[in-house]
Amino acid sequence: MSPQGTGSSAGVNSRLENYRSLTPAERLDALAKAASLTPEAVAALSSLDALPLTLANGMIENVVGTFQLPFGVATNFQINGRDYLVPMVVEEPSVVAAASYMARIARDNGGFETSSTLPLMRAQVQILGLSDPYGARLKLLAARDQILAIANARDAVLVGLGGGCKDIEIHVFPRSDRGPMVILHLIVDVRDAMGANTVNTMAEAVAPTLEALTGGEVRLRILSNLADLRLARARVRVSEASLATKTYSGARMIEGILDAYEFARIDPYRAATHNKGIMNGIDPVVVATGNDWRAVEAGAHAYAARDGRYTSMSTWEVDKEGHLVGTLELPMPVGLVGGATKTHPAARAALQILKVGSAQELAEVIVTVGLAQNMGALRALATEGIQRGHMALHARNIAIVAGAVGPEIDVVAARLAAAHDVRTDRAKEILAEIRG
Repeated sequence: MSPQGTGSSAGVNSRLENYRSLTPAERLDALAKAASLTPEAVAALSSLDALPLTLANGMIENVVGTFQLPFGVATNFQINGRDYLVPMVVEEPSVVAAASYMARIARDNGGFETSSTLPLMRAQVQILGLSDPYGARLKLLAARDQILAIANARDAVLVGLGGGCKDIEIHVFPRSDRGPMVILHLIVDVRDAMGANTVNTMAEAVAPTLEALTGGEVRLRILSNLADLRLARARVRVSEASLATKTYSGARMIEGILDAYEFARIDPYRAATHNKGIMNGIDPVVVATGNDWRAVEAGAHAYAARDGRYTSMSTWEVDKEGHLVGTLELPMPVGLVGGATKTHPAARAALQILKVGSAQELAEVIVTVGLAQNMGALRALATEGIQRGHMALHARNIAIVAGAVGPEIDVVAARLAAAHDVRTDRAKEILAEIRG
């Protein structure tokens, strides 16, 4: 389990009553008080120019402007007995609401439990031009200590923090369309960094030595985004009673969720959409904290196909007491240092909201949100269908597209949702009636 005690979220109450009914300004004020945000963090979240153009120009190439997405906060999360307010950057309606609602249900059942492995990343070095790939493998294994020393010489600071290159793996591909290949993996503990730059630098540093040892020629020297040694796990256990609604019993709800999960487990077409729903929860937290959501996506989907068949990322089952149990285990290469996590003011504010003390703790929170989002989607699909709740929230977007402004937005959206008829042309008709 990660060193959760290093964080400072103790004392934070994620159960913010009536948060949805507040105005954005009131929500920010309540958030600032609940999370003890600094004035700088509040300014970053409230500013229309949270990312100055001069700063953006230093982050990527050919900058002409900046692009904003909604920044929301999921409430009610309790993980390993501690409360978390979770920042989420996402444009899709219902995501933040579903995560918060499922967290409320989980909270009433003791919350979520998490654990994680060490933050180990892989760097791959491709060696070609070999006639004796298995002989080369043994030469490399014999030189393990030499290779580790060369790699660790590239980052004395990381080694001083307890990280660094810890081991090597050798993967042999005796036959390919480009001849035999030997792939050396550097196994690197990157501590609180995502680690891409660190492992890439180490891979490049050891390349000349690998060529000298094997007589081959090095081509690629690059990290792997299948971070299968850097796993984060979340578990939730909820009772029948907590899942019951006015329309459906808890037992019926559990049966529906299990049916929906089994569909995703056996069918890759369903699994793709099922897993997209999980990433609906994960990606917004990754984006909010300035981490690389593309790396997380790549690793998660590759991990879902690790047995040779693409399947559900999550599992759902029933324990002996009849409680629904959901689990999620995924590679989670995220960091607290480096990149946009330090340069983007809003990302720094997001981390201040979360109050996590390590990259492992952040990874565990992110996977928890993915599991909560999955539970919300399965719960909806197993009963009234996904569209009812989703379209009710989407109605606000349609009202805006139709031209509604200010208080008109809520009026138009409410009438669209009540009629279960969320269309732009209908929104325009309602807007004309209001204004008329």
